[in-house]
Amino acid sequence: MIKLNINKKIYELDIDPNMPLLWALRDVIGLVGTKYGCGVAQCGACVVHLNGEAVRSCVTKVSRAAEQQVVTIEGLSADNDHPLQKAWLELDVSQCGYCQAGQIMSAAVLLKENKNPTDKDIDNAMEGNICRCGTYMRIHKAIHLAAKMQNKGSK
Repeated sequence: MIKLNINKKIYELDIDPNMPLLWALRDVIGLVGTKYGCGVAQCGACVVHLNGEAVRSCVTKVSRAAEQQVVTIEGLSADNDHPLQKAWLELDVSQCGYCQAGQIMSAAVLLKENKNPTDKDIDNAMEGNICRCGTYMRIHKAIHLAAKMQNKGSK
């Protein structure tokens, strides 16, 4: 039995401890916002937070996540009102949208650690998050906008 704390909800699952966290999230629990992209931690579509850090859930075993704090895109905010989610919508970042949950989850860790990131900071934090549609410029703009929203809200 594996005990997972996903988005502040406890799940006790009778699953193989070597199962990738991604499959536990999607196939067992039913949280399908986190996407499968490559299966080898190269594309970033599957990024979730594990104790506040961005991890690739396709290569993270559920045993590593057991009794840790896991946050998926569904748990990032209660009403989709995280500054990144608002900025993504305002700037119409998504094209196909497949990679965007992973992009947002990576960006959320960046903004938690760096309240006013430069383009270089964004490039470094988002390295390895691949967008086949090439929305990188809009992603950059959205991260900058979200930082402004976040900073304005915290004053």
